[in-house]
Parts: sequence; structure tokens; C-alpha cells
Amino acid sequence: MPATTYAVAGMSCGHCKATLTGVIGALDGVSGVEVDLGSGHVTVTTAAEPDDAAIAEVVDEAGYALTGRA
Repeated sequence: MPATTYAVAGMSCGHCKATLTGVIGALDGVSGVEVDLGSGHVTVTTAAEPDDAAIAEVVDEAGYALTGRA
């Protein structure tokens, strides 16, 4: 399963981590989400190539900014 790492701005606490894990994890095809607050990276494990636009949309709706792949 491929893992893709994204840079996400605006994360600073455990609530941010839980929120992003939940909203990204709810997307079809996502089997795992790891949030690293220190680096500002979110690693998403998927069954196939991830849908960057869908991930960016839920991240933005949650109040954060996906700035691209890391």
C-alpha cells in the first residue's frame, strides 16, 4: 500500500492531530493516517494512488492548509 506524505500548515496540538486523522481517515481508500505535528507532515496510506484533491478539500474544510506533497 502506498504512503504519501503531505505538508499541512496550521497544526499545533492533539486536537489538530485527531481532527485530521478523522477527516482524512474517513475518505474512501484511506487505510491509515499519521500526523507529525513537529514536522507539519501528514502521511496517508491508501490502497491505490491517493486523491490529492479530495484530501486537500477535507483538510481545508477542517481549517488547515495542505500546501503540497512533502
